[in-house]
Amino acid sequence: MSEQAIGVFDSGLGGLTAVKELIKVLPQENIIYFGDTARVPYGTRSDKTIRLYARQDADFLLSKGVKMIIAACGTVSSVATELYDTLPVPFTGVVYPTATAAVKATRNGKIGIIGTSATVKSCSYKKEILSQNERIKVYQQDCPLFVPLVENGFISADDDIVKLVVERYLSEMKAEGIDTLILGCTHFPIIAQAISDYLGKNVTLIDSGKETALYAANILGSRGLLNSSSTLGSCTYYVSDTVDGFRKTADLFLGRNVEQEAVHLSLDKLTKKS
Repeated sequence: MSEQAIGVFDSGLGGLTAVKELIKVLPQENIIYFGDTARVPYGTRSDKTIRLYARQDADFLLSKGVKMIIAACGTVSSVATELYDTLPVPFTGVVYPTATAAVKATRNGKIGIIGTSATVKSCSYKKEILSQNERIKVYQQDCPLFVPLVENGFISADDDIVKLVVERYLSEMKAEGIDTLILGCTHFPIIAQAISDYLGKNVTLIDSGKETALYAANILGSRGLLNSSSTLGSCTYYVSDTVDGFRKTADLFLGRNVEQEAVHLSLDKLTKKS
């Protein structure tokens, strides 16, 4: 079983930032990624719909025989919490490992959280932080414009549009004096430089993809499921909408050139068990 792939899913391609970190931490592991690009975004959907989509995504990865599933999506991790107890393989979202890292990182006890509307509404990160340290002050802000900015290529820290949107969303947190900020959506690390430039070098940014990759490595290691191969693992990509332009978009999120195209998975196949 140790040679089986790790399954990763997200509502779109933002979860590839988590794949990027997985490749760094566990280069020998095989990875199967599914991006539900036909139904993105999840962050504006009802909780019922998010849970349905998340289960369908997980079921698809299970059909590929994965040994672990990662929901590289703050929205799913915040809303579809039943996956922790109902999947037959180890599962993690991004909330617990990311919140834990933020609690360890803060020096003044002021942590900011940014994410999709659904993530912020759920208060999942806030609840997890306060369960670990009830004295911490938590500030939340949904940032719905960040995702379309990234997906349309507005990512430069010098771009006036990016700077304006960052200031619009983060001015109150900056005024409150946070020293730690959770990037609670896998799109957000792409504009981390712009965020850091605005908040200043004394504010630590917590990348949910990085922290989740480290956490996943610990889970696999503790269960004897790490791939012991000496060769580099492979990545296979599936998307539910057109594969046109996948390589260009994947290059952006992964930070490197991607040779292969994605495989199209029709929604009919994805939803046939529902």
